[in-house]
Amino acid sequence: MADTELGVILDVTPGDHEAFERDLLEGMGHQVMVCHGPDQRVECPLIEHGVCESVDSAHGVVFKLDLAQPKHREILAAYKRTIPDDMPIAVAVQPGQETEFAELLDGLYVWSHTPTAAELDGFAALVEAADDTRVDDVS
Repeated sequence: MADTELGVILDVTPGDHEAFERDLLEGMGHQVMVCHGPDQRVECPLIEHGVCESVDSAHGVVFKLDLAQPKHREILAAYKRTIPDDMPIAVAVQPGQETEFAELLDGLYVWSHTPTAAELDGFAALVEAADDTRVDDVS
């Protein structure tokens, strides 16, 4: 793995099981970078500038922002365009959104409920497997 410490991005609405998910992933040895998404005061640097320090140092994404909001769909689409194909992205959606946004969700791991500890453990295993198979850049 690269010398840079990699982490999992947790895109979550404040209070939406954030502490549980962060603590669980950190307990599995993953640094977690929490992002609450854009609001009136804070823009998403990935959308606004095409780059994001958190994305650059990520090795997985758990996306729990509301896909009913266009800006959140834009963020998820930017992740798909920006990060390597072998980096796992898991998306928790509201029931019915898995069909409504099927095209956007294509190729991603999708939960139509709040992920359980076992599902987050499985996601962490996917991240670790991707890390183990990824060839490091040699400078």
